Amino acid sequence: MDAGRTFQAARADHPGANHAPADLFPLRVAVLAGGDSPERAISLKSGTAVTYALQQLGHIVLPIDPAIVDLVGVDWRQFDIAFLALHGEFGEDGQVQRILDRAGVLYTGSSAMASEVAFSKWHSKQRFIQAGVATAGAVLLYRRDMASSQRAKVETLGYPVVVKPDAQGSSLGVTLVETADQLAPAVAAAFSLGEYALVEQALLGDEWTVGLIDSFALPPIRIGYAQPVFDYHAKYEADSTTYQIDEQAPLAEAVVELAQQAGIALGTGGLVRVDIRCNAAGQPFVLEVNTIPGLTDHSLVPKAAAALGISLGHLCELTILSALSGQPFTRPDRHFLPKPHILQARDDASVSVDLAIERGLAK
Repeated sequence: MDAGRTFQAARADHPGANHAPADLFPLRVAVLAGGDSPERAISLKSGTAVTYALQQLGHIVLPIDPAIVDLVGVDWRQFDIAFLALHGEFGEDGQVQRILDRAGVLYTGSSAMASEVAFSKWHSKQRFIQAGVATAGAVLLYRRDMASSQRAKVETLGYPVVVKPDAQGSSLGVTLVETADQLAPAVAAAFSLGEYALVEQALLGDEWTVGLIDSFALPPIRIGYAQPVFDYHAKYEADSTTYQIDEQAPLAEAVVELAQQAGIALGTGGLVRVDIRCNAAGQPFVLEVNTIPGLTDHSLVPKAAAALGISLGHLCELTILSALSGQPFTRPDRHFLPKPHILQARDDASVSVDLAIERGLAK
């Protein structure tokens, strides 16, 4: 694969007959966000940002919080599609997808089965291993296991290790453990968020993330942070965290290929984000695949899309296009991206990611 060609494809000429703007407008969109998972606050921010961005492009949008509204009782006939911005449990683990499947509702993102597998870091690893996708060695700990049994499992990996909940996002409960005496509190932190904890060989090289719309890769982002691991604070709160988009970096091609392989291994679809970290020798390994990535002002996928001139609103539209077409998305049409909505003047057609989020969160 030519990494440069991958990243430039969004600017290239393309017939785009199946991705014309006229296929989209106007749409009635239900944005599902909030919920009652530990990631509720981030989900609400993502949902607000998506709602505002789509409204700016002329779509009719209604936010729905499943923590308040019973989805089974919703009259889904009033919507063309449900846009999923539910992070964490219920949103990314296949539960909401199954509810929508039973109701015959079209929704963005991965299927219920792919979401369920991707939400478990352990099950994802088993798929990666089966598919030959590079991933760090790991063991799974169960809350009810004896402490001595847990220590023995971890010792097979050797230190340092990273301890994290098996089924959580937003880097919640992630701890770097350098010595055996640090293991117990790290495991306890992970168990506070679930019955299972994943303990993974620590990778001490650069961290990368790649956004995918089906098989189309957005520019990879290299992440820099002061903390030992890219935890919740580094991801959403720390101003010192840096993000570098370098399409010509020596590892860019390998990172993108690995991300695409990870998506194929799990059978994901629509907009996802693949997290990757390198070892000290510079070899990349997949950490996990996020099937509903964040869309806040600190989120990485909008930053990567912006590097291609894709606003948050158009990124959401491309995600919707993937679901509407029912076909794997390959790349955005050059004629689609800059064209204003049919209800808008050209001056209003492009809303920056930062502006859309800023205005949306101010509501």
